[in-house]
Amino acid sequence: MRLSVLLLLPAALLAESAAPKLIKDIPYKDDVVSLTPYEQERCKLDIAIPAEGKGFATFVWFYGGGLKNGNKDMPNEHATDIAMSFAKGGVATVTPNYRLSPKAKYPAYVNDAAAAFAWTVKHIAEYGGDPHKVFIGGHSAGGYLALLVGFDPERLKPHGLTLGSVAGIAQVSGQVLTHYTVREERGQAKYGLTADEAAPCFYIKKALPPVLTIYAQNDMITRGEENQFFVATLKAAGHTESYSLRVENRDHGSVGHNMRNLDDPARLAVLNFIAKQSTNR
Repeated sequence: MRLSVLLLLPAALLAESAAPKLIKDIPYKDDVVSLTPYEQERCKLDIAIPAEGKGFATFVWFYGGGLKNGNKDMPNEHATDIAMSFAKGGVATVTPNYRLSPKAKYPAYVNDAAAAFAWTVKHIAEYGGDPHKVFIGGHSAGGYLALLVGFDPERLKPHGLTLGSVAGIAQVSGQVLTHYTVREERGQAKYGLTADEAAPCFYIKKALPPVLTIYAQNDMITRGEENQFFVATLKAAGHTESYSLRVENRDHGSVGHNMRNLDDPARLAVLNFIAKQSTNR
C-alpha cells in the first residue's frame, strides 16, 4: 500500500484542453413540491464540461466554509475557477451549493451532498460523461461531506445507489471526526472531540472506495494531525487504495484554493488519482 505521497505518473499528467463549457444553476432535487424554499434556493449545482471528448470522468467538488458559510458563486471560494481548471484537464466538475448551519442542521447538508452526487451519477451521461467514473471530493467542510457520502452506505441508499457508485474520494483537509459545527449544534464544545455516526472515521473499514487525502504543511490547528490519523487508520483497517499528499508551503485555505492553478501539486495529484482509478471502472 502506498500511503505517503501520491506519485505524479507521467501518463496521468493530462494535456490541458480548450476552454470548458460552464452550465449554471441546475436543480439537483427533482421533487420540487416537497422542498422548502431554502432547499429550492440552495440545492443547485454548476457543471464545467471539458471542451473535447466523451466518456470523461466527473469530479463532484464541495467547497468549504465550516458548514456555516460558502457559495459556489463567491469569488473567495474559487469553486468556479477550480471547476474550470479540472475541466481543462479533461475531468468534468460539478460544484453544488448545499444548505448551511444554523439555518439547516445536521444531517441536512450531508443529505444535500448525497443528492448532488446521486444527481450527477444519474444525469452526467446527458452531458457526455461516464456515470461509472463519478468521483467526489471537497475542501475542508467539503471534504467532510464527501467522506460521509462516500463512506456511509445509508447516505446513498435513498437514491438507489451504493458505495460502489463512488469511483473514488479526493478530499482536501477535511474534518474526519464529527465536524465541530455539528458538535456546536448539539451544544458541545468546538474542540470536544467526538467520533460518532457523524464522523467519517466512524465508518473506516477495509472495503471502501479509493481515497486520496491531501493536507497542508501549515494546516489549521489539529487538522493536519487529524488527516494523518485518518490515513493511518485506513492503513490499519487494511484499505489498500489509500493515498496521501502533504503540500508544502500551504495553509488551510491555500491548499484548496490554489487548486485552480494548472501547476498546483494538489490539483495534479487529484487528476492523477482520477486517471488511475478510472482505469479500474
